[in-house]
Amino acid sequence: MRSVQIYRWQVPMDAGVVLRERRLKTRDGLFVHLQQGDRQGWGEISPLPGFSRESLEEAEASLRAWCLAWRDGADPQLPGLPAVDFGISCALAELGGMLPQKADYRAAPLCTGDPDELFAVLAAMPGEKVAKIKVGLYEAVRDGMVANLLLEAIPDLRLRLDANRAWTPLKAQQFAKYVNPAYRDRIAFLEEPCKTRADSLAFARETGIAIAWDESLREDDFAFVAEPGVSAVVIKPTLTGSLEKVRQQVSAAQAAGLTAVISSSIESSLGLTQLARIAAWLTPDTVPGLDTLNLMQAQLIRSWPDSTLPQLDVEALEPLL
Repeated sequence: MRSVQIYRWQVPMDAGVVLRERRLKTRDGLFVHLQQGDRQGWGEISPLPGFSRESLEEAEASLRAWCLAWRDGADPQLPGLPAVDFGISCALAELGGMLPQKADYRAAPLCTGDPDELFAVLAAMPGEKVAKIKVGLYEAVRDGMVANLLLEAIPDLRLRLDANRAWTPLKAQQFAKYVNPAYRDRIAFLEEPCKTRADSLAFARETGIAIAWDESLREDDFAFVAEPGVSAVVIKPTLTGSLEKVRQQVSAAQAAGLTAVISSSIESSLGLTQLARIAAWLTPDTVPGLDTLNLMQAQLIRSWPDSTLPQLDVEALEPLL
């Protein structure tokens, strides 16, 4: 006997969250809860505004159709919308006991706020010190100075930077100019510094700063190949698709000698805990990029270890089926 429920949820965001020049006031999404006999599985479907190709309304319609068919005994194909495919595949994997419980709750902290507090957090990090900075939101010169300051202050720190294709080649060079050449090899990677892949590759070649692909993974002509200056790929499952597709991308990246990093698309705490399990399973030697929960004002269903945010349970969700 199968049963299924879809829930809609909404969580207020911190006031300062801006995505592609849009202020994100709330994070909105869906959960799917599958039950078969005494087994159950949860999945999150939360398209990211400005990044996902499907809207929440489109995701809900395709999820509803899939769920009704599954409940009635069919084994329907995944709908083909990345966020929906990912959420359904996670729920099916939990239902079938295929998603390992072990989780990697390490997170490269997102560097925001008071610099003194940030220094204290980074200095106290056990083991490998990895942090992330969003660049490209302000002047490139300022970004270069901030990165240089952190690398100078914490000698064993490695930085991940994310520009979201914000820079022209000139602005990218302005950034690099303010990063001491002696520190550049401690930039683990800079995600997509320029608007085109060719310009990003040229930047890596000219500056010695390694780059990573992120948006490029979702373009039809992208191939996982080793290229000079490219050290990593950043895989965001909500934007990628099914768990199987995520596995294929991780395998292809590793076969090309690239580091694969599992990264958040600002999922809820339920989705983030699943991403932590996927990271422990598929990329056990790499710190995942999951430090986004503090952008929200509440947790949902499952809690992230040591988070002080209030947790809301099923009663706080809006049932749709």
